[in-house]
Amino acid sequence: MVTTPDGRRVPPPQADERTTLEAWLDFHRATLALKCAGLDDRQVRLSPVAPSSMTLLGLVQHMAEVERNWFQRVFAGQDVPVVFEEGKGDDFALVPDRGLDEVLATWQEEVAHSRRLTADSSLDDSGRLSEFEAGHVGSHEVSLRWILVHMIEEYARHNGHADLLRESIDGVTGA
Repeated sequence: MVTTPDGRRVPPPQADERTTLEAWLDFHRATLALKCAGLDDRQVRLSPVAPSSMTLLGLVQHMAEVERNWFQRVFAGQDVPVVFEEGKGDDFALVPDRGLDEVLATWQEEVAHSRRLTADSSLDDSGRLSEFEAGHVGSHEVSLRWILVHMIEEYARHNGHADLLRESIDGVTGA
């Protein structure tokens, strides 16, 4: 397996559809983790790109919730609560006693759960969207293929935000 200089696995240039989709999703997951590497709790709470209040810590929290929503709620049809306790800093909101180590561990648990839920599934297997989500997509059902592509897009978009945040915090660019 080929890796980038920073250690991320490069998705294989010749692979079947499932391997390609999962490799790109894992590449973007690794990119988000890399954007937080080497920073302390104070730094990941900074929101240096005015007027936005977005932070790296908030992005990781958000992606933990996105993983849970698309793989547990939508794909597996599970009725699960939000990742972080309601009223205690859910999604992008930060709370003083929740640090980077806890948030990264929670996000990694959600990623692992996503992998377990889809391991034996076909790309053609479908999940069911809520009425609200279906209104945006145009259908109540989405395939695992669609979910994987959407997750790649979601991570790629937020990794762009993470690039700007990280550069503003300590000047680190790339990845």
